Amino acid sequence: MHIALIAHDSKKELMIQFCIAYCGILSHHDLCATATTGKLISEATGLKIQKYLSGNQGGDQQIAARIGCDEIDLLLWFRDPLNRGFQTSNEADLLRLCDVHNIPVATNIATAEVLIHGLERGDMDWRTIVNPIK
Repeated sequence: MHIALIAHDSKKELMIQFCIAYCGILSHHDLCATATTGKLISEATGLKIQKYLSGNQGGDQQIAARIGCDEIDLLLWFRDPLNRGFQTSNEADLLRLCDVHNIPVATNIATAEVLIHGLERGDMDWRTIVNPIK
């Protein structure tokens, strides 16, 4: 599975802790992230992560492009709902693309926990049928 990781600044530490906790599961999958998030997670866990630009420099859009090309199977995006400055049309577009392409997405740790356990159980194996690796 191809998993994208994005975290707003105030949620980066939470994302790092999540990835430390589930490093064993995440290590079996291809990971990508926006630059700072990917760097911090990689340093804390040793996970191999393909890094894109920082979110404010277009990293979110690079991940959105991969979603649009059916190259992402799961998005873990820890958002800060209390910081209105982060609410952009790019974010709405990213969520819309996930809906269009049937990409499971978690925008908080509670949903991420459900998805990561489902991933471990094989509940998302349907993505490999819908989207076989070419």
